[in-house]
Amino acid sequence: MENKQPVVQGNVNINMDATPVYYTDVIFWNISPHGVVLNFGQVIMGSNQVKIITRVGMSREHAKIFMAGFSKNMVLTEAQGQTGKPVS
Repeated sequence: MENKQPVVQGNVNINMDATPVYYTDVIFWNISPHGVVLNFGQVIMGSNQVKIITRVGMSREHAKIFMAGFSKNMVLTEAQGQTGKPVS
């Protein structure tokens, strides 16, 4: 049986004051048999250093579902010339 990511029905609430958007220009990942950790970072201007700004961990199965959905949305939004629109 194939597992699929649950579909969220209804509204998603985001507190815009408490949920900032961080720009990242570097991603490091750690993958093990137990899961995946994505480390998002920013290059510190004028140096060769990177500051990790947030980390996201998930199971390997969730990572596969994420990658498939992310890839599909990237292709669809490039064809539409826009981003941010949910794709079903």
